[in-house]
Amino acid sequence: MKITAAVLDAIGAAAPYATSRPLRLAELDLAPPGPGELLLRIDAAGLCHSDLSVVNGDRVRPTPMALGHEATGIVEATGSADSAFAVGDRVVLSFLPACGRCADCGAGEGYLCAPAAAANGAGVMLTGGHRLHDHGADIFHHLGVSGFATHAVVDERSAVKVDRDIPPEIAALFGCAVLTGVGAVVNSAKVRPGESVVVYGLGGVGLAALLGALASGAQPVIAVDPVESKRILALELGAAAAVAPDEAAATVKALTGRGADVAIETVGKAAVLAEAYKVTRRGGRTVTVGLPNPAELLSIPAVSLVGDGKTLMGSYMGSAIPSRDIPRYIALWKAGRLPVERLLTSTGPLSGINAALDELASGRAIRQILVP
Repeated sequence: MKITAAVLDAIGAAAPYATSRPLRLAELDLAPPGPGELLLRIDAAGLCHSDLSVVNGDRVRPTPMALGHEATGIVEATGSADSAFAVGDRVVLSFLPACGRCADCGAGEGYLCAPAAAANGAGVMLTGGHRLHDHGADIFHHLGVSGFATHAVVDERSAVKVDRDIPPEIAALFGCAVLTGVGAVVNSAKVRPGESVVVYGLGGVGLAALLGALASGAQPVIAVDPVESKRILALELGAAAAVAPDEAAATVKALTGRGADVAIETVGKAAVLAEAYKVTRRGGRTVTVGLPNPAELLSIPAVSLVGDGKTLMGSYMGSAIPSRDIPRYIALWKAGRLPVERLLTSTGPLSGINAALDELASGRAIRQILVP
């Protein structure tokens, strides 16, 4: 079938993106779903820094690639007669379709699935190959989703069924921002009631982490970001303090007395991670979910890991099991404990994607939803 998708032909375009236009809306051929796959009509997709990092070259991926990894849609066809999904189901898409068979999946750590990571890096489906073509030429898939499009074929293992009545602009957020941010708090850091938490970076993932910390009973929760409007929102959401980066260390010390029990870094910069580690108390945990350029190196006092008993850990996809975590985070949202709708900056047409990249790069936007 013919679809429209946002295609990146080459990485490294210069900003402003509204002028350089690295993404083009192209008419592509989409193959029908094979066994274990779904054809979806995409009705909302969120723009994330992980998309921007492919555009600017921080995360090198093969091109031409149809971008977009945070999305929701309606099932229009299934590739298997015995599928667990049915036409008309609403699904939220996960950007790591865990295979379920490798050692990591067997250990309950599907977010580390090696076959899925390899497929994502190669820009192909988990079962191999391409479902998108442009005049016969292969188009690479973005994290098994390619959600900046009118339609997509995805592996069933990328999809989580949710209630049909959830607004699509809300449902999409659970596929990346909420899954990653809340998961970093709940699954990776395992924040306990009464623990102090500081969150560096108040984009979609960072604010989701802040919401997750508050829902977990953390006190105080401190937010750090250079953008004033984001700090104001963090305070409205319940943060005890929201400060610029140069005020962070003093604020954490003043409010906790000895440093944060948990520091969560979502910016994707080694220097910011080093700061987050520095304000973590002795015996505390520093969790990073940001994706820095691979060339960046982290410099911390090696002796502090033992001498201060600190823990430094990475959290990919919020250490999440999407089929388990997305429904429970949605339940918290329905109960009013995760007001993720506050993360929405705007909703606009897919045709505005290049201008939306500029808003994201500027730091002004939290989550912009694009609608085909």
